[in-house]
Amino acid sequence: MKKLIYILAILLFSGFLFSCKSKSEEILILTSSEDFRIDYFQKRFIEQFPDYKITISFLTTGGLASKLKAEGTSTECDIIGELDAAYLEGIADNLADLSSYDTSPFLDHLVPANRRYLPVLRNSGCIGVNEQFLASRNLPIPTSYKDLLNPEYKDVITMANPRISGTGYFFLKNLVNVWGEDAAFDYFDQLAENLLQFTSTGAGPINSLLIGEVGIALGMTYQLATVINTRNAPLSIYFFEEGSPYSIYGTAMIKGKETRTSVREVFEFYAFTLNREDKELFAPEQIFKIQINNIPNYPQNVLEADMRGVESLPEKERLLERWKY
Repeated sequence: MKKLIYILAILLFSGFLFSCKSKSEEILILTSSEDFRIDYFQKRFIEQFPDYKITISFLTTGGLASKLKAEGTSTECDIIGELDAAYLEGIADNLADLSSYDTSPFLDHLVPANRRYLPVLRNSGCIGVNEQFLASRNLPIPTSYKDLLNPEYKDVITMANPRISGTGYFFLKNLVNVWGEDAAFDYFDQLAENLLQFTSTGAGPINSLLIGEVGIALGMTYQLATVINTRNAPLSIYFFEEGSPYSIYGTAMIKGKETRTSVREVFEFYAFTLNREDKELFAPEQIFKIQINNIPNYPQNVLEADMRGVESLPEKERLLERWKY
């Protein structure tokens, strides 16, 4: 009888340890990355950490920022896969200290002084065009932002909503910097009359362009290049004289979650290994000092837009308070 009780005790204790271990190896990553990149990350995590249950969930930039701000360190999120740097600055006190990590591989100006996140993406924008769509309607290819206001382009254009998308916001911020705030907001009021819609995600405009829903999209450069390369899509990449707008995104651990070995391992693999693979395969804008970009159809030597203050959360919140769409 004593032997049976001893065996049962061992089994129960082993089950308890297994349960605790399994729970500690469940890792939740919340991100604003696109589906095709999430799919790649998920595949690589399974290969690298077969014993961990790693879940990657998408939220819009604005939705993710709001969730993390409201929940603080009590959030179920362990790792922020990708979020606009302005929002990361706003929740910096809730992020783990990354000072112990070697940041020398990254471009110095992209590493935040507070060392609460690491650069993971430089997201740039372009004017995507479905030339077949325009030709079928006898419409010319636009050569400036002001061209987009022509009545002939009504319901032919789409862009992401700056209120919930970092992609939409950097188009707004660029024109605020170049034209002045009142002129920029007046422009978007007029542009709204021609838009088919403001999409809820940064990926939305290029997706609409791909399926032939619109002929012009203010969207992400690397997403459009990826679609052209992987789907042989008859789409084109253009830039207006203001240049290519952009924003910086970062990755981080929620404060307190870094005490778990599994979370640290996954974060380090993502920030230093998958981050490089992502640049080689999908998003080649430079964030590393040594980085070779050979993605076909990705534009080279593009003029950078004036993006002063794009990483300022107070400035972003102030501008978005004025945004009415």
